[in-house]
Amino acid sequence: MFQQNQDISRVLLDAVSEGVIVVDEHQNIVETNDSANQMFGYAKGELIKQPLNVLIPQNYHAGHGAHFNGFMKHKERRQMGHGRDLFGARKDGSVFPVEAGLNPFTIYGKDYVMALVIDISERKYMEQERNHLASIFQESLNEIYVFSTQDLKFINVNYGAQKNIGYSLDELTNMTPLDIKPKFKESEFREKLDLLNNTKVEKIEFETVHKRKSGSTYPVNVHLQRSKLGDKDVFLAIILDITEQKNYTKNLEKTVAVRTEELKMALAAEKELNELKTKFLSMVSHEFKTPLSGILTSTMLLKKYKLTEQQEKREKHINTITDKVQYLNTILNDFLSVEKLEKGKVNYKFTTFKLSKVLNEVIYNANMLLKDGQKINYPENIDDISLYQDEKILELSLSNLIYNAIKYSSENTIIDINISQNETTTIFKVTDNGIGIPEKDQKNIFNRYFRAENALLMQGTGIGLNIVKDHLENLNGSIAFESEEHKGSTFTIKLPNKAQE
Repeated sequence: MFQQNQDISRVLLDAVSEGVIVVDEHQNIVETNDSANQMFGYAKGELIKQPLNVLIPQNYHAGHGAHFNGFMKHKERRQMGHGRDLFGARKDGSVFPVEAGLNPFTIYGKDYVMALVIDISERKYMEQERNHLASIFQESLNEIYVFSTQDLKFINVNYGAQKNIGYSLDELTNMTPLDIKPKFKESEFREKLDLLNNTKVEKIEFETVHKRKSGSTYPVNVHLQRSKLGDKDVFLAIILDITEQKNYTKNLEKTVAVRTEELKMALAAEKELNELKTKFLSMVSHEFKTPLSGILTSTMLLKKYKLTEQQEKREKHINTITDKVQYLNTILNDFLSVEKLEKGKVNYKFTTFKLSKVLNEVIYNANMLLKDGQKINYPENIDDISLYQDEKILELSLSNLIYNAIKYSSENTIIDINISQNETTTIFKVTDNGIGIPEKDQKNIFNRYFRAENALLMQGTGIGLNIVKDHLENLNGSIAFESEEHKGSTFTIKLPNKAQE
């Protein structure tokens, strides 16, 4: 009969979904159920006679003994931890959050404690997710509104919306979206909501105007969708204040109008600019169309290579796309540099640096562009030359001249670099044996977007030399050249050894 009772107790113990751990007054484990064994990663019977500390993370061992002794003194059922976060330690050393209820009892004159343990990892994760989402809701700089699908009254509004609209949360909970949208009638607003109620549309987006408590208005972009708040159907609206966007568009339109008028006046005043405009449009069309066509072609071909053994062909077209995008990015950066120079927004940074450091970087990058048989002659005796200048601008200027020398020279040619320095000035000369510049084009070579007649079929924007010239003049330097068609060119940069800040 005693054995039968033990068997029944064992079945009942293992049927409990919570982990059950029984310890004696010395904190030694005398019984565990299957749920506890699985929770802590032990085999059946493996925990018997082991100290309770094996199930407690190392950093909690010091204080656990005192807590246990205090509990055994009072012997009252209670939740373990009294509001503190509790953690268990698995056999593999991993730690996980738990809840534990303590139940003291006495059998045959001996005191025991039965702990009912629950793994609350999933609950803790869900709490963290909820707290994270709540934090995002409250801290978002965009306006977020939650309102009822029935009476349209606001249920919750984040701090960003309260700050921008000027109403408190208490005020807003007695209002509806129509109170802050002066351009909407309720029937019109309901029509928009019906799109979400009666169709498979998940989200609608539209522009309107919001009215602040102060009476001022501002343009907004509304992202509206259905959602759930507990068991209640609600609408969720995320509002973007597009005041700056609208102002930017308006200012851009004004800028375009002014630029257009200036261009018309310039074209009327100077006949030569007609040819410049034609060449510029042709250049922009060619410089953008060619890489875009390459990107489109490679993208279409990529779709055809679906097999594993075609990876090499896929990589070839991916590299093509990457190269074309990088080239387009370079062109756009040139245009942005021009804009900054026009508006005087360039901030120069002056430091003292070794000239050899800059030149080594420039030539290293240029070597990757060399055609077959091309060679760059490194200048002599420059190791001791230093400057107090904008290092990046000098690198930009030398790169432009050397890259041009490579591009406009044929295979098996030499590019010479000569550098000298006196007490006040450093002089750089880059000489090539390339196509040269036609005499009739030489007067315009530093003009923006201008390209010599014999270079029109080669890649280029006509911006580089113009940018270099403007930067050098801002640094009290200069750039000049000598050139003869079919024989080559020599470009000379003169730059003060010490910049004047």
